[in-house]
Amino acid sequence: MSRDSGQERRGRSYERPSREMFTVTCADCGKETQVPFKPDGVRPVYCRECYQKRRPKRSYQSRE
Repeated sequence: MSRDSGQERRGRSYERPSREMFTVTCADCGKETQVPFKPDGVRPVYCRECYQKRRPKRSYQSRE
């Protein structure tokens, strides 16, 4: 077994297949945006900016 084969594998770049994007209207600001999933019509969909504003803040406190 050659040690070079592992290095060759790590050096390769793999491209992801392109995702189908869906055009939607942001439920908050009304701006048209695209999302990588098909909305179900039940839950609201937000543009990137509105999603960032609405996203719950994470707590980084250590558990003791």
